[in-house]
Amino acid sequence: MITCNLLPMTKTITCAVTGHRVLGDDFDQEKLKNDLAQIVEKGYSVFLTGMAKGFDMACFKALESLKKDYPQIKICAVIPCSDQSKYYSAKDRAEYEQMVLNADFIAKEDRPYFRGCMLLRNDFLIENSSLLYAYFNGEKKGGTYYTVKKAKENFLQIKFYGDSK
Repeated sequence: MITCNLLPMTKTITCAVTGHRVLGDDFDQEKLKNDLAQIVEKGYSVFLTGMAKGFDMACFKALESLKKDYPQIKICAVIPCSDQSKYYSAKDRAEYEQMVLNADFIAKEDRPYFRGCMLLRNDFLIENSSLLYAYFNGEKKGGTYYTVKKAKENFLQIKFYGDSK
């Protein structure tokens, strides 16, 4: 069970992010910041990130940077297990730990990794947001696929990375 220190959230202003751990050649940090700024300008101010390497952590960094222009942004680190960063490199682990310290809110599972913990995290993202921002290559497997599919099943609005809508 993921416990959360968030005040009761208003789903209408909450955007969850999901994406692949390996970022493709098409990935551009400035495009990411532009997408996230557009989302903020549409009234979203709370962002849930699953804290995985790759897209999740890139979004966290971009949102931190955007706080200078959009101080209403709040970042919630959604941590699926107590040892999520166990296999990260020392550099990535230090970055992860700093992000957790910088998060405005933390939603976390206190147990170490267990089968299904990432899916519980992804369910939390969907259940507590009204928009999903996704970096998705279309591959029909993995956590990003699961989260996008679940968002569609739950009629969540989805904005894909780089999509001009």
